[in-house]
Amino acid sequence: MKIKDQPFYMQSTVVLFGLILLVYVLATLADIMVPLAFAAFLAVLLNPLCNRLQQHKVPKILSIIIAMAIMILFVATVFYFLSTQIIQFGDSLPMLKQKLGDITINLKGWIQQTFGVAITKQDQMVHDALDNSQAMVGRTVNSVLSTLSVVFLLPVYIFLMLYYKTLILNFLFEVFAEENSKKVSDVLGETKSAIQSYIVGLLIEMIIVAVMNSIALLLLGVKYAILIGSIGAILNLIPYLGGIIAIALPVLMATVTKDGYSTQLGVVIAYIVIQFIDNNILVPRIVSSKVQINALMSIIVVLLGNQLWGVSGMFLSIPFVAVIKIVFDRIDDLKPWGKLLGDNVPTHHMGEMWRNRNKRKAVLPTHEQKKVD
Repeated sequence: MKIKDQPFYMQSTVVLFGLILLVYVLATLADIMVPLAFAAFLAVLLNPLCNRLQQHKVPKILSIIIAMAIMILFVATVFYFLSTQIIQFGDSLPMLKQKLGDITINLKGWIQQTFGVAITKQDQMVHDALDNSQAMVGRTVNSVLSTLSVVFLLPVYIFLMLYYKTLILNFLFEVFAEENSKKVSDVLGETKSAIQSYIVGLLIEMIIVAVMNSIALLLLGVKYAILIGSIGAILNLIPYLGGIIAIALPVLMATVTKDGYSTQLGVVIAYIVIQFIDNNILVPRIVSSKVQINALMSIIVVLLGNQLWGVSGMFLSIPFVAVIKIVFDRIDDLKPWGKLLGDNVPTHHMGEMWRNRNKRKAVLPTHEQKKVD
């Protein structure tokens, strides 16, 4: 007997048990699954370049190596640029530390005068907060170490996935029934297009946002404007939450290096304008993924991704859900879930449509009500 023929409570129990099992497996095998997930997305991104090189009679292995070398060169250029900025930041670290200490002392005095909280009590509260956050810091360190391990495993996984691409695709077609071959082909084609457009769009968006952030901070006179603007653009890759976190960095730097609060206010206004441009112009036109995930689901999956795989999960969550939505849209029983994830908001809900329909039936003669049905 099929699951869909069972009572609702039985169906929901089976689905819930399956989700719990899936989450447990993904969390347990995070050290293996995270590098594989990144490698799969990047292999899809590099695949068109490899195909183009092979069309020009370049051997398969050499074409993969050339494509990976271009990717590594791009990443190395970005890291070199950021490292030069970080070195300059490190030279001023003692001065910034002293200025931050002076601000902290003044803040403690203001809190004591305004709220009557003794400085010793404030120190104790800060100490307790730091003790309670040790577990969170530990998780963050583990996430960073996991991300570093991803960097070393990625080239190997990407090379092997591109090399065995035909084998993997044939497996996906053969594992499903022959009558589903068209659906499998459509899902694979849309998945490839969605991932490629999403990642390329994000890279272009990141560069534009980094330039806008840096220009705004330079005009406001914030120190290390290029470094902070670039970090803010990278954080902006985390949907919705990253943009909020990115504002704190230039505000803190302005607080430490400048007197007064006009610069901080200017930073907040500038970043709000940049976020408005990003969300309403850049994302719709540049991040041209075929699958649009609505804002509510984006925030939820980013938080779930962080809980499951840490920082890596936050970056992987949106493209992963985009792939899931493609599959849902192709399976009749799962189409409602695909609509729930999507960004197409209906103008009327079905309950309202049914009420309006019943109202129309009530005012019609009996013989006309059958026509409405």
